[in-house]
Amino acid sequence: MEKEHDDTIASRISRALAERIIHGELTPGARLAQDHIAEEFGASHVPVREAFRRLEAQGLVVSIPRRGVRVASFDLRQVREVAEMRAALEVLALRHAAPHLTGAVLDAAEQAATDADDAKDVRAWEEANRRFHRLIVSTCGMPRLLSVIDDLHAVSARFLFVAWRATWEARTDHDHRAILTTLRQGDVGEACRILERHVQWIGRAPMPLPGRPETEGFAIVG
Repeated sequence: MEKEHDDTIASRISRALAERIIHGELTPGARLAQDHIAEEFGASHVPVREAFRRLEAQGLVVSIPRRGVRVASFDLRQVREVAEMRAALEVLALRHAAPHLTGAVLDAAEQAATDADDAKDVRAWEEANRRFHRLIVSTCGMPRLLSVIDDLHAVSARFLFVAWRATWEARTDHDHRAILTTLRQGDVGEACRILERHVQWIGRAPMPLPGRPETEGFAIVG
C-alpha cells in the first residue's frame, strides 16, 4: 500500500514538473533540488527520486554526476530526431487505427483542427494540435505505442514553447484537413504519406529567434 501511495505522489510530481519544463517555466540547465521539491509537494525523497527517473525517461531532465538533476537542454539535431521518431510511430499507429476510425472520431479530430486554426496563443494551438494527432490514432488498439507517442508529443511541445516564446502567429494547417479528407475517403496510404511528411517538417524550416543566430531557430508545425 505504501509503494502504491509513493507511485501516486511520484506521478503527481512528475506531471507537475513536466508541465513546468514543457512550458518553459523551468529552463534548460536549471537544477531540480530534491529537498525543495520534496518540501513543496509534502513528500519524502523516495517519490521525488522516482519522479526524476520518469522525467529522465521522457528526456526532460538529465542526471549529472556531482551536478545533480538538471533540466535537459536540446539542439536542432534532437528536434529532428523526435520528428523522425514521431513520423514513424504515428504512421504505424494510423495504419492500425484507420480501419476502426468512426465518423464521430473523425468529427472530433476535425473540431480539433478547427480549434488549432482558431488558436489565439501558442498554448491553445499546442493543446488542439496534440488533440488532433491523438484522435486520429486513438483506435489503433496499441496502448504501449500510444504511450510512447504521448511522450514524444510532450517533448515536441517543449520545443514549441521555446521556439514561440516571444511571438505567436496564427496559421491554417492544410495538412490536417488533407489527412481527414483522405481518411474519410478510405485512402489510408495517402493519409499516412501526408502525416509522415507533415510531422517530419518539424525542425526542417529555420525560424530566427530574437537575440539568437538564425541557425538556432526551428519551426514547429506538426
